Amino acid sequence: MTGAHVVLALDLLGTVTFALNGALTATRRVRLDIVGVLALGVVTAIGGGLVRDVLLGATPPAALEHWYYLAAAGAGAMAAWAIARPPRALHRVIVVLDAIGLSVFAVAGAHKAMELGLQPVAAIIMGAITAVGGGTLRDVLVGDVPSVLTSELYAIPALVGAAVAVVAGGVTHHTAPAAVVGAALCFAIRLVGVRFDLHAPAREPRGPRNG
Repeated sequence: MTGAHVVLALDLLGTVTFALNGALTATRRVRLDIVGVLALGVVTAIGGGLVRDVLLGATPPAALEHWYYLAAAGAGAMAAWAIARPPRALHRVIVVLDAIGLSVFAVAGAHKAMELGLQPVAAIIMGAITAVGGGTLRDVLVGDVPSVLTSELYAIPALVGAAVAVVAGGVTHHTAPAAVVGAALCFAIRLVGVRFDLHAPAREPRGPRNG
């Protein structure tokens, strides 16, 4: 299996897990019919990749050019519809699925940016955009402040994973192992952040001045 095949497999895995996680997350926040679940699951799954491809000028975007991306996203969203309201025990599984999607999208997005000739720093940023873009679009559609801006370690693990994939791949010229290592590191940081309730540094909002 070539490095491109490994990255594609990771990309499809991320598409399914993000669709499932995105749809389940949305149904916990608002009441949705089957169309809403399908739409938000697909948006979560392919939104980041669409934004990345448009920014890179890679049109038509891969998620619209290749049928299997939409099929994977639809399958994940329909699985969420079948599960309906997940029991509390399943919440941990949802968190793990989210971490998987975040990790594989970060490295797959960075890899595609490098293939299209971007410099390493720009490729790392594109990897992070791919990872967090879908969830951000989902949150906006349901009327929430995007979680990536307000809570937990989310963008930081994506940046770290993408950076490891780009740097290690450039140094060793072995794309597949670098992608796996980068995804694994992103996954580990994300779960450590969830386990110990770690957050990126933030400032408390300022209230109105008196007088």
